[in-house]
Order: sequence, then C-alpha cells, then structure tokens
Amino acid sequence: MKSLFTLGVALLGLSNSLANAAAIPAENIELTPLMSKRDAIGARQSPANCAGVGNTANTRNCWSQGFTVLTDMYTSWPNTGVVRSYNLRIENTTCSPDGAGSRVCMLINGKYPGPTIVADWGDTIRVTVRNLLQSNGTSIHWHGFRQLNSNIQDGVNGITECALAPGDTKTYQFQATEYGTTWYHSHFSQQYGDGVVGTVIVNGPATANYDEDLGTMPMSDWYYRTAFQAGSIAFQNGQAGLGPPVADNILINGTAKNAAGGGALNKVTMTAGKRYRLRLINTSVDNNLLVNLDGHPFQVIATDFVPVVPYNTTHIQIGIGQRYDVIITANQTAGNYWFRRAIFTYAGQTVADPTTTAAASPFTACVDPVTTPKVAKTVPSSTFAAQVKNLPVAFGPVVANGNTVLWTINGTSLIIDPGNPTIKYVAQNNNTFPQGYNVVQVPSTSASTWTYWVIQQAANAPPIAHPIHLHGHDSYILGTGDGQFNAATNFASLRFTNPPRRDVTMLKGGGWLVIAYPTDNPGAWLMHCHIAFHVGMGLSVQFLERKQSITLPATGSEWYGTCNNWATYKAGTTDIYPQDDSGLKKRWPPLIAGGSKFMLD
Repeated sequence: MKSLFTLGVALLGLSNSLANAAAIPAENIELTPLMSKRDAIGARQSPANCAGVGNTANTRNCWSQGFTVLTDMYTSWPNTGVVRSYNLRIENTTCSPDGAGSRVCMLINGKYPGPTIVADWGDTIRVTVRNLLQSNGTSIHWHGFRQLNSNIQDGVNGITECALAPGDTKTYQFQATEYGTTWYHSHFSQQYGDGVVGTVIVNGPATANYDEDLGTMPMSDWYYRTAFQAGSIAFQNGQAGLGPPVADNILINGTAKNAAGGGALNKVTMTAGKRYRLRLINTSVDNNLLVNLDGHPFQVIATDFVPVVPYNTTHIQIGIGQRYDVIITANQTAGNYWFRRAIFTYAGQTVADPTTTAAASPFTACVDPVTTPKVAKTVPSSTFAAQVKNLPVAFGPVVANGNTVLWTINGTSLIIDPGNPTIKYVAQNNNTFPQGYNVVQVPSTSASTWTYWVIQQAANAPPIAHPIHLHGHDSYILGTGDGQFNAATNFASLRFTNPPRRDVTMLKGGGWLVIAYPTDNPGAWLMHCHIAFHVGMGLSVQFLERKQSITLPATGSEWYGTCNNWATYKAGTTDIYPQDDSGLKKRWPPLIAGGSKFMLD
C-alpha cells in the first residue's frame, strides 16, 4: 500500500446539518446481542460448563469468575484488583535492526521494539513514561484500548492530553476491559517510525483451543532514513505527483537480513503435534503486509480486540495497526518453513534457510475479510435508511496552503497544538474550537444512541487503500465497496446483523466504507488514517462525544502538571524546532508560526 497524498478523503456524518457535519442521533436502542438458539458449542462455552475448569489447552473458551469467550466485553469484564506496573524510558540513540548500519533511533528502554506489556483481562495497567528525548515532546497511545470513561488516558497529545516535555514524566493508568493483542506507540510526530513502539498482550479466553502461546509478532517496514526524513521526502514527492519513499526492509520482531546478507532473520521453534497461538501485528509506517507460513494454514480467532468465529486461511493481509490472533498446528514434515522473512523450524531440526514455497495469494485488493464476531451484535437500520436516502455524500476537496498539498476530511486538514488539547477546551467550557482541530460534535446524551458515517474517497482520487483507525470504539463495519456510495443501490448490501467489528478498518482504494458505533464512551476521540505520511498531512478528524459526561482531569492533577511543564518548555530556550507537523505525525513545511495560529486559510 503506497501512500499518495495529493487528493482527499471525505467523511460525511448523517446529519440534518451538512454545515457542521455533525452525526445525528440515529436510533435509541440498547446494544442487543443476537441471541440465536444455543448450539452444542455455545453450551460448552457457557459459564456453567466452565465452572471449576479454568483456561487450559482444551478449554480456552473458559476464563475465571464466570467469564467466558461469550461474555460481552462492552458491558462486562473481571475486576481483578491487580495492577500491572511498567516503566518506559524514551531516549535518543542509534540502532541497526537489520545490520545495514546504524542510524538515529528513538527507543524504549534501549530496545526495538520496546517491552511487551502483559496483563490479564480485568487488570489495571499502570505505565510510567519518562521522556529523555532532548528536543522532542512525546505521548503514548494505547492502541485499541477502549478507555471507557478514561478518555484522558488515550495518549493523544493535542486531543486528550498535552505533550510530555523533554525531561518530564507521567503515568498512564487504565483497566484492561478487553482481552487479546495490541500495541502501543508514540502519537507525537513520526516517532513510532523511529522506534517508539511496543506490543501488549491481555490474556483472556479464546474461540479455539491451542497448546502454547508464541507471543506477539510485530511486523514493520523499516527505512534507513529517519522517519522525519522519510516524511519530508513523501511530502516533496507528493507535490511532484510521485509516491512516498519505498521502505528499505521489512522487520519481523525487530530483525531482518539486509540486501547484502547481513543481519538475522527472526526464528521460531515448533514441536510436532502442538497447536500454537501467534499474535500478528502490523506496526508499519506506510505498508500493508501480506503474510503466510508455508504449509501451515492460519486458524484466525481474533481480529484486533474482537474474538471471531474461527476460520481458516493460507494468507492474511494486515493493514497498519491491525492485529490477527491465529493458531498454527505443527502437523507437517519436520523441517524449516518460510514465514516470509522469518523461519519456523520444528524442534530437533537444524535451522537453515527453507526451500518451501508459498501457496497462491487469494487477495487482489487491500480489503478486510468479512468475519463473524463471536459475541453477536445487531445495529439498528431503520433510521439510517431514512436519513441516507435524503443526504448527499460530500467530498473534501484538496486544500492548498501556499505550496503545501494536504489530505483533508470534510475539506479540512487536521492540525492541533500539543499544548492545548481538545479536553482543555472542554474543561474550560470553551466551544470555540479552531477550524484545524477538525472537531465533529456528536449530538448525543445517551449511551444507546447510534451514529453512522460514510467515509468516501473522492471520485478522482488514486485507488489507494487507507487503514482507518477509530479511537475509543470498535467500528461496526456495515459495508464497503467500489466507486461512490449510493443509497439507492448500496443500502441493500449493508450488513446490520452481527457485522464485523474492529478498531482499524480498510477503506478500499477508490471506494467507500460505512461504519457505525454507539455513543457509549464520552470523550474526544480521534479517527485517522494510520499511514503515518497521510495522518501527518492532516488525514484525521476527531469526534467530541457526549462532552457533558466526559471524565475530566482533576484540578491540580498530573494532567495539568504535564500541560504546565510543556508550556514552560515551549517558552524556554531549549525548544529548537518549530512545529512542522499536524501535531500527530509529520507534516512539512511548518504551518504554525509562533505557536498561536491554528486556522488553515
């Protein structure tokens, strides 16, 4: 997936007022599970049948305290009382993950990727972050965590918090109300492309059995330039009608061989006959990734934080930010097998470059599979149908600021001030948000109100897929298709009965995407393309959801101290770089002068 950014993406809220593009309350209805007749599998997974069993190799559907894989994570989770504490140190250094030569990196605790955070479902995760970068702010986003009623822990500077100044320390704390696989990364400029990234495991039940957990397998594109340099080149190429720079390598678990043969491949050992869980994560800057393990089909059991009815596939296509939990059965002839840039070896065999070949890929486009969530949900459709038939789909035009070509949503490129987050405006009862903040206020006072969004590429946009990440919610994916969305012809294809759910969804190249979510989580929530070059050029929007119910930071708390320390840093003499980005990812040239102008002309 190569990122071109000369044309825009438009997002339309189904609203009575196109002027402010606000989502309208569509239908007041509780999140109702689809309770079909329980089959034999459902009976085996019930709390009664899990009593006293625990989570074992052959009862992965069970957990503890009466919780199972059939528990609705949106409404119920264990309260363990356990606090999992971690300390992360972000610092300037150098690294050479594929042995091609050292370059400037920003690493967590001196490692790439950073430490894996491990917790159990219902635990509290407490992470203290120390910014040892001399000339960069930072913030850490806990990707995919719902952050129910804990919006200020989402880790997005300029939206939910102020940036963390050099030398400053802050502590994030939130409950793991979901289980599965995810990652954490800097949400300040392009730092995660330079190494500020790590993975997370939240242990819980599963929709299929396995013997051992192999842990996380983060996969990323890698540039021999710094991410800041790559972002600048991407901008310049965009002005010339060219694509972004091509990555120099693909890293698996932070390692790879380089073109000259140096470096090392990631290696995994399997024992014949065992079933292994593997947690795949795409932590790239710009690239969609296609993976397979020769001779060993994947049994997919979760997409992002959503357990799904298991299905088998030879290949998985993973957009940036997406996760797939899979089970691999070691039932082939003992030997070495390619996992495309990694090697899986049966125990007792000598590790060597495999001679295996891959099955043909089933993919012809960057699209998500149509999965079936294990806990079924229905989405109300009647009001949506009436509204969508009467509203046109708007397109955000390309906005040029001097020589700058920017991505837009609803005609605006997002740009925020890391020292004046949206939550500060809310705390001050200030509804005058800068235009560049791209705030859509969702008019809802109820957790049972649904909103629907049509995300539509402009008709003349190049056919490039975009991984759309929604903070604070899972997207209920009602449908996707080619060309322009048309209610008369496309509504019938939308899926309201147990649609796929996930927090990163692929917008098909040259196509449309329809998502829904209930306004059950008060906060300021970002939605953006996860291609770093795109979000850096403004391809983001934020939803201000039920602002009257947002849990705001306490007066005199660390949250305000972080803002004060950032203001002191900006007013001092050590802040040597003017803001030259959206505040979330890199953008060039500078659009903010003196730290006071946030309106785009």
